[in-house]
Amino acid sequence: MPELPEVEVTRLGINPHLVAQCVTGVVLRRSGLRWPFPTDLAQKIVGKRVQATGRRGKYLLVLFEHGTLIIHLGMSGHIRVVTQNTPAQPHDHVDIVLEKQLLRLTDPRRFGAVLWHDNTDGAIEQHPLFQRLGIEPLSEEFPQQFNGAVLFKATRQSKVAVKQMLLTGNVVVGVGNIYASESLFLAKINPFTSVNKLTLAQYKKLASAIQAVLTQAISKGGSSLRDFVGVDGKTGYFQQNYFVYNRKNLGCKRCNTLIQQVKQGQRSTFYCVKCQSGDS
Repeated sequence: MPELPEVEVTRLGINPHLVAQCVTGVVLRRSGLRWPFPTDLAQKIVGKRVQATGRRGKYLLVLFEHGTLIIHLGMSGHIRVVTQNTPAQPHDHVDIVLEKQLLRLTDPRRFGAVLWHDNTDGAIEQHPLFQRLGIEPLSEEFPQQFNGAVLFKATRQSKVAVKQMLLTGNVVVGVGNIYASESLFLAKINPFTSVNKLTLAQYKKLASAIQAVLTQAISKGGSSLRDFVGVDGKTGYFQQNYFVYNRKNLGCKRCNTLIQQVKQGQRSTFYCVKCQSGDS
């Protein structure tokens, strides 16, 4: 599933092709993906000019003067900028036609989404999908500051495992399964530790680790484990730098202890029992 880095890589890739461009057409080859497409999407954006792009968690935002196009890549989606005469393939479900090119959403599993939020309905944070999202770990577009103290304060009354807290998205947003495992390793925190047992010092390390891991992943084009490619069609290569994720029974890069893989909340957790014991 494309996580925050992959969505940010996509945003950075489409930004120069979109900003200040006028939408000249919309092609919808289905009635919807995870949710139905807005029936009046063409009426909303054709003839309108893109003001900016943004991101909220794993949601890509295309901002117009009167509202925001919300795009989610789902489990296997990606966006490319292609020429207007590029033939559509079976899983190419949406085209946003621009003056010289088009933005094409490909989604083989159809778990993605294309939605619209009108400015008359309030700020984008009022959209139902965003109302319970946590703090952005990187973005400066949203006012709350992300740091260890915020994590510490938000978790005093909970006993959930720290790995599960990172995945829920209601404390910090966008840290998916890959980057949660990598961040916890970097911070030397056991993924099964209850969040209310972690100290402020540990949360400061974790916040710094999350930002470092996400920033590095973005710089390397994200992770391409399955279907994800960037706007230019190239795959990311952050997976070459994993410390623990997808490295079951391989030696830890720090201590050579074999990396363990266990199921945690229906998701695979990878960790080093020595480096993440709490004693190192």
